[in-house]
Amino acid sequence: MLSVLKDVTYRRLFAAQVVALIGTGLLTVALGLMAFDLAASNAGAVMATALTIKMLAYVGFAPVINALVARLPKKPVLIGADLIRALMALCLPFITEEWQIYAVVFLLQSASATFTPTFQSLIPEVLKKDRDYTRALSLSRLAYDMETLVSPAVAALLLTVVSYSNLFLGTVFGFLFSAGMVAITALPSTASGYGTSGTLWHRTTLGTRIFWSNRRLRSLLALNVVVAAPTALVLVNSVVYVREVLHRPETDLALALASFGIGSMMVAILAPRALQRFGNAAVLFTGAAVIPVALVVTTAVTSLASPNSGWWWLMGLWFVLGSGNSAILTPSSRLLRDASAVVTRPYVFTAQFSLSHACYILAYPLAGWLGAAAGLGWAALTLTILAILGSAGAFLSWPRQSVTGAEESVAREYSVEQPTKQPTE
Repeated sequence: MLSVLKDVTYRRLFAAQVVALIGTGLLTVALGLMAFDLAASNAGAVMATALTIKMLAYVGFAPVINALVARLPKKPVLIGADLIRALMALCLPFITEEWQIYAVVFLLQSASATFTPTFQSLIPEVLKKDRDYTRALSLSRLAYDMETLVSPAVAALLLTVVSYSNLFLGTVFGFLFSAGMVAITALPSTASGYGTSGTLWHRTTLGTRIFWSNRRLRSLLALNVVVAAPTALVLVNSVVYVREVLHRPETDLALALASFGIGSMMVAILAPRALQRFGNAAVLFTGAAVIPVALVVTTAVTSLASPNSGWWWLMGLWFVLGSGNSAILTPSSRLLRDASAVVTRPYVFTAQFSLSHACYILAYPLAGWLGAAAGLGWAALTLTILAILGSAGAFLSWPRQSVTGAEESVAREYSVEQPTKQPTE
C-alpha cells in the first residue's frame, strides 16, 4: 500500500491531506465540547444544527463553485480555499454565542466545498494505474480516519494541559500546512482548464446527470444514505452518550470517536486485497449489510443497557459502524473514476461530494433534534430504518449482469463541449 508514496506528487498531496484532516479532527472534538459548554444537555441539537449547516454549504455550493472555478488553474484554487479555512478556524476560539458557531462553520465549510472535490479529482490523474489508485484510496480512507483516531488521541492528550479552545489552533496549522504543500507541488498538466465551454447551468448539473445515467452510480447514491446514518449518530450524539447518559469524563468522548476510527482504518487496510479478490460489489454490500444490523443493536442497547456496561457496548458498536462505513467509502471512488473521463471527472467527483453530503441534511437533524426531543433510542431507531431503506435501494439499483463498455463509460459522452448530448443506458 505504501509503495504509492514513492510518487513525489502524490506523497506531498497525501501529506497535505493527512495534516489538514488531523486539524479538522481537533475541530470536531473542540466543537462538541464548546457546544456542551454553551448548551449543556442540548449540545446534541447544537451540533446537529452546525453539521446541517456544514452539509448545506457542501450541497449548495460545491457544484456551483466547481463550475465557476473550472477554467482556473487548480493550484491557486486549492491554496485559496485552504487560506480561507485557516482564517475561519482562527475565529473559533473567540466564539461566545451559538449563532457565531453557525456563521463560522458555514464559511469554513464553503471553502471545504471548493477544496475537497478539486483535490480528490486530481488523484486519478497523478496515479493512473488501477492498482496504484486503489492503494491510494485505502491510504485516503486512512487519512480521513485520522480525523476520528489520531485527532481524538491528540485532543485527549492536549486536554490534560490546555483548554479545548486551544485545539482550534491545531486546525489553523493543519490548513496552513496543506496550503504550503500544495504550493510546492507540481500538479499534472490536466489539472487545469477543465470544462472550457458550456453554460454555467450545464456545468453545474453535469455531474448529477452523469450519476443518473449510470446504474452503479445510482446504487452509490443509495449507499450514501447508508453511510450517513451511522456517521450522524456517532458525530452528533457521542457527546450526549458519553457526558449525559454514561457520565464519563471529557477525554472519553475522544476515545469513543477513536473506536469508530479504528474500525474504519482496519477495513481500509484490508480493502486493496479484498477489492482485488472479490470486486467492488462484494465489499460495498458487505458494508451495507453490517451497518443496519449494528444500528439495530445500538437501538436496543440504548434502551436496555446499564450505565456500567453501556460504555463497552458503545465502544464495540462504534467500532463495527466504522468498519461498515469504510467498506462502502473506500471503493466508492473506483466507481467514480470508471464512470468518467478526464474532462468530466471533476464534475463527477463534485457530484458525489455534493450528493453524499445531501444525505447528512436528513441524517444530522434526525440524530440531534429527534434525539433531544424524543430521546436517543428514537433517534437510533429512525436512523436504523433510514439505513435499511438505503441498503435495499442500493441492492435493487446495482446491475445484475456485467454492464457493457458503453454503459460503464456513458459519462465520457457527457463532454462539456457537447452540452446537448443525451445519455444512453
